[in-house]
This record gives sequence, C-alpha cells and structure tokens, in this order.
Amino acid sequence: MLVGVLALQGGFAAHGRMLRALGADVREVRVGADLDGLDGLVIPGGESTTMSLGIERERLAELLRAFAGPILGTCAGLIVLDRAHLGLMDIEARRNAFGRQVRSFEADLEVAGIDGPPLRAVFIRAPWIASHGDGVEILASVDGHAVAARQGRLLAVAFHPELGTDARLHELFLASCDGTTD
Repeated sequence: MLVGVLALQGGFAAHGRMLRALGADVREVRVGADLDGLDGLVIPGGESTTMSLGIERERLAELLRAFAGPILGTCAGLIVLDRAHLGLMDIEARRNAFGRQVRSFEADLEVAGIDGPPLRAVFIRAPWIASHGDGVEILASVDGHAVAARQGRLLAVAFHPELGTDARLHELFLASCDGTTD
C-alpha cells in the first residue's frame, strides 16, 4: 500500500513514521506528480494558511480535489478540507477554536469506529467543526464541539494522532485505503 503525506509544511514526517511502522509505503507529496499511484493521502497538521499558500504555489488544489482515494486530514488538514478551502468536506472549521498555543491540551476520546480504550488526543491550537452538512458523521466531540468526522472517503480530526503512540486512527485510515472499511 502506498500512502502519500502532503509535505509542504507541518507534521508530515511524524505521520510518515507512524504509517511506515504500520507497514505502509509512504511518499512525501510536494508536487502534482507525487499524487500518482497513491492508495490514500494524509494532509497533516501545521499552519493552515501556510499550507494553503503552498498548495496554491504548487498548483495542487485541483489535483487534490480530483484525488479519488481516502484522505485523512489532521488539525490544519481538517481546515484545508473544509468548505472555505479545498471544499472537499461539507464542514466549516473554526481555526484555533480551543485557544492559543498555551491552551493546548490532551484528552481521552471515544472515537466512533475505534474499538478499545479511549484514544489519547493531542490538541495544539486546534480547530473544531463549527458546522457540517447532513452527509457528515461526527465521530468524537470535546465539550460539545465536534473534533472528528467522516464523510465518505474523507476522515478529519482536529488533533494530532501522529504525536502519540496509539496508532488506531492511522489503522482506521489505512483500512479505508485498502478497501476493508467504507
């Protein structure tokens, strides 16, 4: 299985390490040709404005919209997927919703579709999903705010699963890449 990680800015290296540990081959995506042959794509956390500028600079927006495989967006990746950015997911993200850097936190989350104990989630200047369309399934919330969602082949979370040791969210994503889940 070959999974791409958008490598314009942000936490792409940590995602790559976790995906490789789970047995996936990983390609860093910087230009359009890097999308060829991928079974899935991760849009990592980082700074959404900088990432959006990189997508524009490399003329990746239309290619990302046309990408047919599963996509996992984490933190800034959730923002990039929303209606105001790539428009791939029927969500509206609220940037830095939980507060500035000093308000970063960890929480134990029950995430629909992930069995076992709660997932330890790291939130750093995290967004939340302020609104969503009917086709979006909310998978987890913190203090009444949606922080994980699925819409078809798209999975978006407001936290950084790549920073912990629990690989279950990446496993869920990889299962969608090989067609074992919807």
